[in-house]
Amino acid sequence: MKKPSSRIREEIARLQDQLKQAETREAERIGRIALKAGLGEIEIDEAELQAAFEQIAKRFRGGKPAATGKKDAGDGRAASGDSATQSPGADAGGLGEA
Repeated sequence: MKKPSSRIREEIARLQDQLKQAETREAERIGRIALKAGLGEIEIDEAELQAAFEQIAKRFRGGKPAATGKKDAGDGRAASGDSATQSPGADAGGLGEA
């Protein structure tokens, strides 16, 4: 059965409102975590911060960390990147045992 276009528009408006609320909750959650981590006190370019968040997202989605194409930045962070790669495994083990 077909829905009238007015019903579809109402449903779209309702879903857009739900999306907006979900994005607000997610932004507030990530913002609180970032502030706890001390990111509010660091002066950093937004593009650079977004790139760092994208690396974190890739890492937790199972992608390779620090695969941005910036060879110098990646080489400079290799030691911290390796330890960061090992830390989640250690943390995951700790969480599994707890």
